[in-house]
Amino acid sequence: MRPTRSRTTTAAAATVVALLAALGFLAAGAGPAAADGEPSWEVTTSSNDFGSGRRNYTYALDPGGRISDGLVVANHGTAPLRLTVYAADGFTGEDGRLDLVAEDTRSTRVGAWVHPERPDVTVPPGESAEVPFTVVLPDDAAPGEYMGGIVTSAGGDRRLGIRVRLRVGGELKPGLTVEDLRVGYAGTSFGTGDATVTYRIRNTGNTILAARQAVSLSGPFGRFAVRAGQVGDSPRLLPGETWDVSVPVRGVVPALRLTGTATVVPLLTDAANSVTPLAAVETTAQTWTIPWAPLVVLVVLCALVVAGLVARRRAPR
Repeated sequence: MRPTRSRTTTAAAATVVALLAALGFLAAGAGPAAADGEPSWEVTTSSNDFGSGRRNYTYALDPGGRISDGLVVANHGTAPLRLTVYAADGFTGEDGRLDLVAEDTRSTRVGAWVHPERPDVTVPPGESAEVPFTVVLPDDAAPGEYMGGIVTSAGGDRRLGIRVRLRVGGELKPGLTVEDLRVGYAGTSFGTGDATVTYRIRNTGNTILAARQAVSLSGPFGRFAVRAGQVGDSPRLLPGETWDVSVPVRGVVPALRLTGTATVVPLLTDAANSVTPLAAVETTAQTWTIPWAPLVVLVVLCALVVAGLVARRRAPR
């Protein structure tokens, strides 16, 4: 299901392309020509002791540690290109994709720990330039996983970059909770109705996690149970982030008291994209429903019984 978190001109198209590239979703090497409105440059990782052809930067570093790496900028345009270079913290956007905070937003994690050698670079047309950078962790950096990026910007909304995934040494403590679970029922006069189960997933640990989800409803003593259709996995959430979910459930019997259950399985993905499911987390909530059809039948039966008794008492003896 689509969780409840939430631009048509040439400029807007350029923004989307640039942001996707900044997050590592757009492959490098798009070619020497750029369509109108698209960035005329590309960025790639340097080839060094960390390897060649890397799509992203991935590091494991202890507090107080320091490493050096580089970013390569290629100008596919016909004029010299001057770009701002900076690092930024990452966050999960409304569309569920990793995004990066704006240049004028203060970063406190990856964006504060990654230091480009210079704040800007000028690349002649048809050439490439390397921008070295260092990653320096403070002595008190908290253990866990962090996400951010190193970005090049030509001003305005155009920016290209590469994501940085950083693991700070120490104990990893993955954890998810389900909060504010609610059940809403939209019944009909007779028969079954539809319900909506809403809740919030919170990453309470220090690792990057997604959640596999399942939702069900049941009446008293587990009777009239019905499961929601397939619920898609949540996006990967950084430590401390939340994600709001709304799941429709069809064919629900109004069994007076409904219990909604949300079960989430934390999914831990390592740097090699290997996924490990963790222990499931289950949360329930209840709501009252009125079974109109049986209630109407009961009222009619009671009325008939009362009418019969009254008629018997009034009948001549």
